[in-house]
Amino acid sequence: MQENAQKNIYDAPEVNTDAIKCKGCGGNMVFDPSTQKLKCPYCNYTEDFGTDGTVEEIAIEDALKKNESWQSETSSFRCTNCGAKIHTDKSITATLCPFCGTAHVVKEADLEGIKPNAVIPFKRTVADVIKNFKSWTKKKLFAPRKFKKTAATDKIKGVYMPLFTFDSQTESVYEGRIGEYKTRTVSTEDGTRTETYTEWRHVSGTLSHFFDDIYINAGKRIDSKNVYNLLPFDYASVKAYDNAYLSGFYAHHYEKDISTCWKEAREEIDKKIKDLIVSKYHCDCVDYLNVSTHHSNVTFKYILAPVYIINYSYKKKNYTIYCNGSTGKFTGKTPVSPLRVAIAVVLGIAVVVGLTFLFMYLNK
Repeated sequence: MQENAQKNIYDAPEVNTDAIKCKGCGGNMVFDPSTQKLKCPYCNYTEDFGTDGTVEEIAIEDALKKNESWQSETSSFRCTNCGAKIHTDKSITATLCPFCGTAHVVKEADLEGIKPNAVIPFKRTVADVIKNFKSWTKKKLFAPRKFKKTAATDKIKGVYMPLFTFDSQTESVYEGRIGEYKTRTVSTEDGTRTETYTEWRHVSGTLSHFFDDIYINAGKRIDSKNVYNLLPFDYASVKAYDNAYLSGFYAHHYEKDISTCWKEAREEIDKKIKDLIVSKYHCDCVDYLNVSTHHSNVTFKYILAPVYIINYSYKKKNYTIYCNGSTGKFTGKTPVSPLRVAIAVVLGIAVVVGLTFLFMYLNK
């Protein structure tokens, strides 16, 4: 019974003096999303730990000075199949890669870069995910019936994904040309007609705006489409980083460094600034808009965000589903039944043909 309780959260636990020990039975404690406390999976003893909601904003100039060692708190592993680097608390040995589901995992000694300073805790339990996953599959119209009945959830891993958030005070100078659609009546050989034309005007000015928490995905293991579909995380529940949140879970360190992520954040900010400028004017189109922006007081946070990864196979083909560990939102591909697709196509054609005949009949 104890072994099954552990496997609901992770595989192959190891006793380690660095683990958080249960005061009741001496077992390794894990973070329990339902209570937001540490819980012993053996005797169910729970324990509070310091949860600080105040997260330090770090000046971006200090980013390279923040190479604090994370190695003393975590064990590092690399999947030789997909290349993913994962980290666990000291009490766990990774035996399966949470991203591709294979057992090609080897231990590594290095863990370089910036240490996370914030975490969005898991709020959904494995039991929640299993229950909601089955409900989610039932809503997949083209998924095979057999898959819906037998969808396995035995390979669920809770993984903290890396995010960088940026704050920046911006001062922008801009100039451009915007247009407004208008109509006028013109004379022709046959009388008059109405034509649409664009009335252009030049604009220029300044814009001051503070951007708070521009979130950038710092990992590469989940593609952009799936990351977008998982959003938003429960940012209001963000806490100062504490290694206790990793107990029983994996963490994925960033693959895009802070310079790369800050560049992506600036590109996103640039788009938002242009939208803010255009919104100041009544216009229908933009010919061009040149903007020069100065950033000041730029700060960042390195946040770990919760994601459950479900690996399963159906008819010898592997599939991966992702679940937002704070909101329970799912995304990912499921098998498709050719028969169900064919039936949907036939029904669609039948509806179109029926509507066509109805239209012809009513317009006789």
